[in-house]
Amino acid sequence: MERIEQSAKCFPLLLLIAVSVQSVFVEPPKPVTSLRSMAESQTRLPCRYQVQVGEKVVQVTWYKELPGGSKEQIITAHFTDGHTEFGRYSGRVRFEGGRPTENSALLIPSTEQSDEGSYTCHISTFPNGNFERQITLTVWILPISSLEPVILVEGQSFRLAASCRAVGRPSPRLAWDTDLPGQSTNRSNVGGSVSSYYSLHPLRSMNGKKLDCLVWHPGLDQPRRISNWLVVHYPPDATITSGTDDWFAGLEKAELVCRTGGNPKPDNITWTWRGGALPDGAYASGERLVFGRALRMNDSGVYECVVRNDVGVGKAEHILTVTGTPRSPPIDNQLLIIIGAAAGALIMVLVIVVLLVNRYHRHRNRKLERELSEKTEEMNSFSRQASFRRVNSVSTDSRVPAEDYATMLRVDSRMKNSEMSLERPIYKGSQSTLGGKWGPGGGVDVDELGRPVVWGDGRESLRGAEMDGEKEERRRRVESYLKSSNMSLDSGLPSSLVPLKAQQEDGVSPREPDQGQPTGGDPPPEEGWASTQSAEEEQDNDDTDSSSYQISEALTNHFYYSNGVLRPKPHSNAILLHPRGQII
Repeated sequence: MERIEQSAKCFPLLLLIAVSVQSVFVEPPKPVTSLRSMAESQTRLPCRYQVQVGEKVVQVTWYKELPGGSKEQIITAHFTDGHTEFGRYSGRVRFEGGRPTENSALLIPSTEQSDEGSYTCHISTFPNGNFERQITLTVWILPISSLEPVILVEGQSFRLAASCRAVGRPSPRLAWDTDLPGQSTNRSNVGGSVSSYYSLHPLRSMNGKKLDCLVWHPGLDQPRRISNWLVVHYPPDATITSGTDDWFAGLEKAELVCRTGGNPKPDNITWTWRGGALPDGAYASGERLVFGRALRMNDSGVYECVVRNDVGVGKAEHILTVTGTPRSPPIDNQLLIIIGAAAGALIMVLVIVVLLVNRYHRHRNRKLERELSEKTEEMNSFSRQASFRRVNSVSTDSRVPAEDYATMLRVDSRMKNSEMSLERPIYKGSQSTLGGKWGPGGGVDVDELGRPVVWGDGRESLRGAEMDGEKEERRRRVESYLKSSNMSLDSGLPSSLVPLKAQQEDGVSPREPDQGQPTGGDPPPEEGWASTQSAEEEQDNDDTDSSSYQISEALTNHFYYSNGVLRPKPHSNAILLHPRGQII
């Protein structure tokens, strides 16, 4: 009873120790592993054990499982005795590292199909015991393939054109890559061998076409291609060509050429003339018939070329006619091509030039049209303004009476002529005293209409011209005075230019002269003019007479009196000015 109790107390401790002692493999991590290798290549079977503290690998042994279930020892390594190879594996296997107890991987440098099977890596340790890893090896054999072409002859029946065979593990798959119309047949044989056959009806056009065999296998990244070109034999055909069409007597180096076809290439070419021997001086050189002399008239006739190969015979005839004189040389085709190309290029250049010129003219015409449109618009604007003036010149505006237009004309005419009379005298000897400059004696003289009499300065007359600033100042003063003066509204002219009878008829009488001032009918003092007048003033007076005459002529040609009022004569281009300065 005591022993049973002690055993029961020790059992949990042993179980704890057994659980804590476990194998530690770095590779392979799983107890059973599958690998795949290719024949004739190196195969590595991994096995590495990681020792624990206080543990030591004593021996490593590799086994291969036989078909009957037994194991065959391949190689072993002891930590003191070294390693040993056994049986047929001697010299075919080795450990990967120099210390098999640390790295126990097995290498098979040249793998064979017989190496396929299940391998066991056995590790013996102290004090923990033995540990194992099992590896299943599958060996693939890359396919060995071949293609056998068949030579066909045109005209044969449907038959085999090529056969492809391949051997491998696992069994490969065969296919054909071609554009030829045919049929393929596949067969599988014992030992992983497969065959494929391609059949068709041979034709001449199939010669040299692609007929490739493709071999597919899991060990290949892409299919293996076996290149092949179909061979079809057919009889030759012959044609005769010549270097010229103008055969004339005296032609040197004349020859005929027999062009041949066929497969295989013809190896026998025969020339005949008129069914017999060649003429004197002509000889055959392969496919050429050469005349070693100048042509003669009697060289005319039928020349025949006969070619042969292993399949059949081909013939061709050529009728040669020799003329007495040569014909005009024909135009070379190359020259025609050059001329045509040059003409085409010239036409293209002309078309481009015409397009560019047309584009330029269109652009220029558009520009001229825009300018013409602008000018036309401007002329139309001026024409409209002129039309408005003509319409208004005949007093078509019902809002303004005809008497008002006449009044405005008289005032405007009086103002213009008054300003002219201030510059120079209108007539010589007129009763008006206007036409000079401010008097030298101070004060302002006025005529019968109450306008200032401007006396000239002798010293200034001698200068011949005045400064522009003084003229502008004088003009402004005169215009200011004219605006405030009491000019007559009955006539369009100054009173000095209107006859007295016309003034009386209009009902306007001359003003009474102011005291101390000379009257409009009295001439100015003789001293004022005689003492200051010079030769230049006399010339100015002559110009004044001419200007006064021109003004009188203008008044006579463009104005007429009606009821004591000076009115403009009708005219198609007449322009009337409103008293306020507006064009009407």
